[in-house]
Amino acid sequence: MQTITPFLWFNHNLEEVMNFYVSVFKEASITNFSDHGGGVRSGSFELRGQKFMGLQVSQCDASGQETIIPMFKFTEAASFFVSCDTQDEVDEYWQKLGEGGEYQQCGWLKDKFGLSWQIIPTALGRLMGDENPAKAGAVVQAMMQMQKIDIAGLQSAYDNA
Repeated sequence: MQTITPFLWFNHNLEEVMNFYVSVFKEASITNFSDHGGGVRSGSFELRGQKFMGLQVSQCDASGQETIIPMFKFTEAASFFVSCDTQDEVDEYWQKLGEGGEYQQCGWLKDKFGLSWQIIPTALGRLMGDENPAKAGAVVQAMMQMQKIDIAGLQSAYDNA
């Protein structure tokens, strides 16, 4: 039973946020969405078996126009690690999550909502964990030159070390 759930304050439309993440991941669902009135909305969703909770706070001006109150920003100090078995999976998550966001080094990206993700093939851990320090080091050096992780590039660095 999962006992720790990430709780994320979004400075964007929470419904849009949840629908976006559910569209990216195959095993995903929105499990709850509530408008509590007074500009407070909350929701919960699951991505690949991981539960998340989200919050959005907004206020209305005198004309009734709603404005989302930005309170906090996400930083790379916290990120979500997506383990991928194939290059196709890496490519798909990289493209979908990164669209409208910011691509970074070593498999990291920020999505359009500012949340950081690591899109990492399982091969990276296997190759970096090799007992031969020259091979493991060559893999690390290859990864450091990449934005999106390329499994074939990692394997080539490993094989040629």
